[in-house]
Order: sequence, then structure tokens, then C-alpha cells
Amino acid sequence: MKDKYLTIGQFAAMHGINKKTLMWYDEIGLLKPAAIHPENGYRLYTYYQSPILETILLLRELDVSIEEIRLFMQNRSAASLKDLLDEKIADLCRSITHLQAVRETLYTHRQNMVTLLTMDLSEIAIVEKKERCLVTVDIHKDTSFEQEVELITAETLKYQLGRLHQASYGSMISIASLQKGDFNDYSKLFIELPFLAPKDGLHIQPAGKYLRAFHKGGWDKIPLRYQAVFDYAAQQGLTLTGYSYEMGINETVIDRIEDYIVQIEIPILS
Repeated sequence: MKDKYLTIGQFAAMHGINKKTLMWYDEIGLLKPAAIHPENGYRLYTYYQSPILETILLLRELDVSIEEIRLFMQNRSAASLKDLLDEKIADLCRSITHLQAVRETLYTHRQNMVTLLTMDLSEIAIVEKKERCLVTVDIHKDTSFEQEVELITAETLKYQLGRLHQASYGSMISIASLQKGDFNDYSKLFIELPFLAPKDGLHIQPAGKYLRAFHKGGWDKIPLRYQAVFDYAAQQGLTLTGYSYEMGINETVIDRIEDYIVQIEIPILS
């Protein structure tokens, strides 16, 4: 019968844990040894306790509390384990989605820094862009900055954004308004959320070719930059359409509005 028992050290080594962990599990009643050696009082375990220990270790890895595990162990069944795992899988999926969103945000910030280090502010270029889905809020000339902040905050709450840095923000102004010289006629603010799937109520920024330009400084000089963009388009025989999408790319590394750089992207009619 003795050869069917494992010492606490052997059992711990087999599962890649410290034997003190097994001692603690015994003390709190989570996993008792199969037997106690009658002569030296050492804890002894059997191979058949391995699946139970692995379940405990899995649940601990999923941040299930000791009390939750204790309750499960007292009422262990396929149904109760399924319910517990369903809950933790849902938690894990939310965490994975959050981390993927953070990774995409970091990529965006990093690309903005690469752009800052390599850009020619005077350059107007044609770039290819993929389709993206944007959350938008409607604004008009009389919308105050405070109201814009409230609108953006409401949307971030609606989409369960934990922090503002988890999304990219910008503004939209129609090409029709720009061509009329109405450079303050911004109609929408947009929020780009990572992994946002197309659905009703979202704005689809179309895939295709865009004119990209940059403006540095305050908004009072931005009409001059747009005029340069329109002149370039006319020289190249390009027709601009839809909206101009403006997004600041260096807010995190400046202190003065004079250093603020706006990226301008306008769809080209194919």
C-alpha cells in the first residue's frame, strides 16, 4: 500500500509548486492529504488527488478567491465547475479584449511618434487607408468646449471605456463647408475604438486613397493649410469628397498650442 503514496515533496514537485502551498491548503481545509504516515506524521498524497489539485491551481490562476474555491470543493460537481468556468472565461475574454485595445492604442501612439520624428510638415501626400468604424457625436458652431467634453465623456461611458487613452479622438468637417470657406463648421467629433465592428449608428470612414497633410500651430492658420491642400488636389486632378478627418498627434509631448500638430486626412473620390 505504501508504494501508492507520494510524499508531500514528491506531490508538490509533480505539480510544479512549493510543498508549503500544499501545507497551507491542508491547514485551510482546501486539500487534505490522503493519509498521514503513522510513524513520522508526514503528509502523504495519491495520484488520484492530482486532478483535484490541478483544478485548484487552475482556479487560482484565474484569480478565483480561496473562499470561492472552498465553496466549490464542498459542492463539487460538473454543473458547478461549468458555471464557475463560464464566469471566469467571460472575465478572461474581457481582460483579453482590454489588453488588445491597450496594445492597439500603444501602436497608434508609437506610430504618431514615428510620424513626428520623420514627417515633413510641408508635405502633402497620397496615402492608402483601410476602412474604420468611428463613434461620432454631432456638434455645431455654437457647441461649447464644455459641451463637447460632456458629449465625448458620455460616449466613452456608453462604450465602457475605462480610460480616455484607450481610444483616439478627432473632429470632422465636411469638404462642402471647407470649399465654401466655412472653416469653423465642424459637424462631428469622432472616437476610434479598437476592434469596433460595423453596426447601425456608427460612422464608416471609407477605405481608399486619402490626401494627408499636417498643420502646426493654432486653428487661426488652418485655413491656409486647407488652401494648400485644395491647390495640390487641383494640380493633381484629384476630387476630394466626404469629410476631412482631423486628429492631433502630439498632445502627449507638447506644452504650447504653438507646437500642436494636426493630421488632416481627406478621402479622394475614385
